[in-house]
Amino acid sequence: MKLDPLDEVNYRRKLAQGYLNECRQAFLRGDWRNTVACAQLCAENAAKAVIALFRIPSWTYDPSEELNQVTSLLPEEARQYVACLAEISHRLAPEHSRTVYGEPTRRLSPWKLYSKSDAEEALKMAEEAVKLMEHILSLCLDGT
Repeated sequence: MKLDPLDEVNYRRKLAQGYLNECRQAFLRGDWRNTVACAQLCAENAAKAVIALFRIPSWTYDPSEELNQVTSLLPEEARQYVACLAEISHRLAPEHSRTVYGEPTRRLSPWKLYSKSDAEEALKMAEEAVKLMEHILSLCLDGT
């Protein structure tokens, strides 16, 4: 089976947008854990959409290093946005396991970990990740 890089980019883009929509819905219903979980998945897939321009992203919750590795392959005008996207995906990456398992050593379930302000911050990062992804992809895919 031959893989189409643009197909992978579009797949990751749809995932990022879908998780952003779920993130917003979770926030509106006061589900702070799910807001953070969806924000993490949104940022992860936004970063992976950019990585997919050059290679299949690896199975990691923190694609920031991979994203930094492809920065030099991007057009000069897109590079300034990659560092911000990498930082967001890196900051949210640890939340993947925390939203699933909580903090077992402290006996805190995932539903006890997050406040409204945590969820609000995560939602803002997810929204910024999608904006950055869209901007980077538009700079890279214009004319294709």
